[in-house]
Amino acid sequence: MSVPKQSYRGISAQQRRDDRRQQLLEAGLDLLGSQEWRQTTMTAVCPRAGLTERYFYESFSDRDALLPAVLDRIVSQIRDVGLHALATTDGDPYTKATAAISAFVDLLTNDPRIGRVAMLESAAADPLHARRHELLREFAQLIATHAHALHGADALSPPHDQIAGLLLTSGLAELLMAWLAGELSVSRQDIIEVAATQFAAATRRNPTSIR
Repeated sequence: MSVPKQSYRGISAQQRRDDRRQQLLEAGLDLLGSQEWRQTTMTAVCPRAGLTERYFYESFSDRDALLPAVLDRIVSQIRDVGLHALATTDGDPYTKATAAISAFVDLLTNDPRIGRVAMLESAAADPLHARRHELLREFAQLIATHAHALHGADALSPPHDQIAGLLLTSGLAELLMAWLAGELSVSRQDIIEVAATQFAAATRRNPTSIR
């Protein structure tokens, strides 16, 4: 016989664990998105989440396990808004790229915590370095895949498509880091237009016309 899952007020034990994990991730985002990463400790996260240390260890082995999870949750949001923009926008590759990059930049700026964690703390925090490099490669592959869907036979072939994807991903990340840190005095629209133009041109063969 199977053992019935324990529930409390109609909420299963697993759902309660999942909810507590989300509370910890949100508290981690609050701290990492507003303070230097070393201050995002387990003892700071727990009271922010309204949970005891026991529940922290239920989801994470230590602070260095929490921080990549906070970043991964943001990355899922970035991927979702970008893919949604591509799927719901009609037009040429430049138009679609403009929609996807606009959605990405808006996500970073509408919630400054997200922008800081995704662009600044991911580069500064020791526990996030390896994951940041992995994510840049993952998004480079995503760009290459969608470039083939957008350009068809005109898309770059491997390995040039992956090289272009990594150049675009890494370059945009560095650009946004400087912009969000206040080191670059340009507008949101300037960034979107240049990035979309580069995407449309750099991911196709013989880019004589990009718009």
